[in-house]
Amino acid sequence: MSANAPSKKAKAPRTAMPEQDPKVRARNFEEVALGYTADMAAAEAARCLQCKKPACRKGCPVEIDIPGFIKQIAAGDHDAAYAVLRETNSLPAVCGRVCPQENQCEGSCILGKKGEPVAIGRLERFVADTYLAKSACDTVTGGPACAMARDDLKVACIGSGPSSLTCAGYLAARGIPVTVFEALHEVGGVLVYGIPEFRLPKAVVRQEVDAMKALGVEFRTNWVGGKTITVPELLEAGYNAVFIGVGAGLPRFLGIPGENLIGVFSANEYLTRVNLGRAYKFPAADTPTFPARHVVVFGGGNVAMDSARTAMRLGAEKVSLAYRRTEHEMPCRLEELHHAKEEGLDILCLNAPLEFIGDENGRLKQIVMQKMMLGEPDASGRCAPVACQGDTCVLDADMAIVAVGTGANPLISQTTPGLETYRRGYIVADAATGETSIPNVFAGGDIVTGAATVISAMGAGRRAAKAIAERLLGAAAADPPSAQTAGDPAGA
Repeated sequence: MSANAPSKKAKAPRTAMPEQDPKVRARNFEEVALGYTADMAAAEAARCLQCKKPACRKGCPVEIDIPGFIKQIAAGDHDAAYAVLRETNSLPAVCGRVCPQENQCEGSCILGKKGEPVAIGRLERFVADTYLAKSACDTVTGGPACAMARDDLKVACIGSGPSSLTCAGYLAARGIPVTVFEALHEVGGVLVYGIPEFRLPKAVVRQEVDAMKALGVEFRTNWVGGKTITVPELLEAGYNAVFIGVGAGLPRFLGIPGENLIGVFSANEYLTRVNLGRAYKFPAADTPTFPARHVVVFGGGNVAMDSARTAMRLGAEKVSLAYRRTEHEMPCRLEELHHAKEEGLDILCLNAPLEFIGDENGRLKQIVMQKMMLGEPDASGRCAPVACQGDTCVLDADMAIVAVGTGANPLISQTTPGLETYRRGYIVADAATGETSIPNVFAGGDIVTGAATVISAMGAGRRAAKAIAERLLGAAAADPPSAQTAGDPAGA
């Protein structure tokens, strides 16, 4: 059957994802989406047209064989489906939860042109969750076992976020020993400190990391790249290659009066306190966060949405999200915006902060807000916000969370002579291989591109790993036969 021919599959409704009731979930940190049952997954998999030229695969930054793993679900072989996923994706349980599928694989699905696309992300999550209790070693390359570890090679990854984990998993599966150096006390990078429990449970990240350990990847925590260990020191220690995947975690602020008041936080600090510090488990965990009744979050991306929804769950009476454009321009996932509004988030569009006002003790008590309107499109293609002069108001608030973006931490660049960077401190790296201005030093993810998605960082990690493997092993050994037909990741 032609992919464009009429089909009962095209008319079948998309299988809904079971979710917690909004009123219940708005006060707990349990996962919002509850996951498919086997019957639900089979019904959704049956909708796939199995296109001969699958556009969905081209929309995936790591080019998962999407029709292949869905076909195995439809056949009831979940182990085989997981094997297909792991051929190119080191973190399927993570990607199934946090990737913006609507803009990538699902956005390219032919069923979406006249109806609803196949729920690829939900199916990926189902397969990964079903299989996670087993060892990844048997399926990570689609073969019967992992490659024998070499004792004459070794690679270092700085940072343990999605780009480094992907790079490490790819190399370890091919027998190259990898050591991952993480600055914090827990492995996972932004997956652990940035994304809340209700979107990405910490147990899921731990299981994915355990799969890396099963491949022989060594993790060293409390090693700060650029301080505890530097790139030159790693090269001098005999590492054949170094991958830099430290993300872009330097917070940006608004530059307005009162930003140093007690109660004004960057989203980085706030989410790290809650997620990595386990404030969401207080009092079971002895790490409470700042108490607040009226919270205002500034920004319109996923980090802003995560901050606002976290504040709601920590007991704030009212949480507002202020954005200087309209909902239409918000860069957050539509699913996250929909969930937040269901949970009672107050959206204040066309508003920007002018000043934070404190009390006699230096604590935030009010925020002066500037009314905005949309002007002509700017360089991003979105209409630029323009102040409505004289139109201001004052909001009562005892906490403000600034989530307007991040920048590159300079530690690595300051301690790595010869490493070329852009004006804002991001590392210059070859788009195809990830190699930097220093031979055998590679970089990928947010430290190269600026803040982006988990899956785009994974795509960068995979491209760099492939280049490293080809250099150390030769092209023939760098990819197993099943992966040699996959092509290079696209769209990262």
